[in-house]
Amino acid sequence: MSETTVTVESAATEAPSSCCGSCGTNAAAAPAAESAQTSVFQVKGMTCGHCVSSVTAELKKLDGVDDVAVDLATGQVTVGSTRALADSDVAAAIDEAGYDLIGRVEG
Repeated sequence: MSETTVTVESAATEAPSSCCGSCGTNAAAAPAAESAQTSVFQVKGMTCGHCVSSVTAELKKLDGVDDVAVDLATGQVTVGSTRALADSDVAAAIDEAGYDLIGRVEG
């Protein structure tokens, strides 16, 4: 007879898949949450869905940007990123899309 070897991994060695990291048991998740940045910018000239698409596409090209939400009615653009964004980089992306950055919305 031949012998068969079976390897069984313990569930304790796997990283928890649903842990939020707040208790400290998932150390890998905690630093990512701390480095998340949300910035709001005022943009001039957007009037339609195409404008929203253009601004969104250009901002998502910036290193670290993972989310863009545009409020067409107010002209405010909320950017989620993994690092702080330089206003000059945001201005260049918005300019490339064909619009004008008025400034960062504080608060």
